[in-house]
This record gives sequence, C-alpha cells and structure tokens, in this order.
Amino acid sequence: MDGISARLEGEALNHARFRYFPYIMAAFVAILLLSNMIGASKPSFVTLPNGTQWSFGAGVLFFPFSYILGDVLTEVYGYANARRAIWTGFAALLFMAFMAAVVVALPPAADWPGQEAYEFVFGNTWRIVLASITAFWAGEFANSFVLAKMKVMTGGRHLWTRTIGSTIVGQGLDSLIFYPLAFYGLAGWPPEQLWQVVLSQWLIKTAWEALLTPFTYVVVGFLKRREGVDVFDTDTDFSPFAKAR
Repeated sequence: MDGISARLEGEALNHARFRYFPYIMAAFVAILLLSNMIGASKPSFVTLPNGTQWSFGAGVLFFPFSYILGDVLTEVYGYANARRAIWTGFAALLFMAFMAAVVVALPPAADWPGQEAYEFVFGNTWRIVLASITAFWAGEFANSFVLAKMKVMTGGRHLWTRTIGSTIVGQGLDSLIFYPLAFYGLAGWPPEQLWQVVLSQWLIKTAWEALLTPFTYVVVGFLKRREGVDVFDTDTDFSPFAKAR
C-alpha cells in the first residue's frame, strides 16, 4: 500500500495496528521530558536591533517539537492514540518531578560540592511543577482535539491550517495556564510583565510551528505512506478519560 492511504474511521480504528506509532510516541515523550528537564531551568536572551536584551526560557526552543509530534500523532494515528501518548507523557512528567524531589532531598556525600547547584537547577517549587504538568495536559488535549475536528471538517485537506490552528489554541492555553499558575504574585513578576511573557511565549511557539510546517508535511506524508492509512475521527469519544475510541 506504499503511496496509497486508505481512509480509516469509526469502528475500524479499534482493530488498527500501526508499525511506527511506538517510535513516534517514544520521541514525543523524550522531547517532552528533556525540554522540561534541561531547557526549563535556564533563561537566555537575544539582543534586539535597538540593543535591548530580550530574555526567554531556553526550553521554548525545543518544547514546541513536542507539539509538532502531537500534531503528527493525531493527524496520522487519530485522537485516541494521541490520547495514549499524552497520558504517557503526563505520567512521565509526574515521575520526573517525583524523582527530582527525592534526589534533591537526599543528603549529599560529605565531599560532593554540587548540592547547591543541583538544588538550583532541579529543585523546582511545587507551584512550577504543578503549573508545568497542568499546562501540558490541558494544552496537548486541546491541541489534539482541535486538529482532529478540523481534519474532519476539511476532509483531510489543507494540513497547514489545522497544525497551525490547533497550535494557536493548544500553545495559547499552555502559556495562559503555566505562567500565571507558576509565578503570579511572586516578587519580580509584576502583572504587566507576566502577561507580556505569556503573550511572547505563545507567539514564539506558534511561530515555530509555522516555520516547521514543511517538516511536518514531510513526516506526516512519510508515515501515512508507510502505514497505508488516513485516519479520520468521525466517531470518536473525545473525553481525555475515555478508554475506548
């Protein structure tokens, strides 16, 4: 069936088996964990043409790749399989937060000089952990829901409209939840700066999605040809907690 995509929807999805789904899900979870563990702890900056230094969280450079893979999962494998990947990523984030809390709390060996730096990088407060996990959960499910619905509405045409459209919703919700929940009311985070960061992060993430649209087309096309199907969520239970399709 190479080069031919058979339309797959409704009850037929219950019996579908996909060759590449486990690998895409593994990449999705890996990028999610690494962008939160490595990128989130370091602020960086770029110098604007007027000489002003504009700061941003380094994780914003890589975290959007998880949304792109989320788009690929929904577009190629359907909402129900994307739901499995999102819950897997959610569980992995919870374990990462638990592991970080335990390791940071363990007393260091007497001759180890890195405890203070380790706590600075990995000792996130409960607010940041809660905000990160909640924002991911809500943003990813919104992203997947919008893309799946738009695919049915467009008859599978104009992929770019649903990848960018779903990202506008998903990344907007992600930023709108994370920053106020993590930083509202804290010293150094006046309300006007907080909302500026929310807006800038949303715009950056959406711009990343738009710039990487050609890459998304290549990956989606490759996987659809290899899997030999084109999935449409015409009879899907879109509840995040549903067990069946």
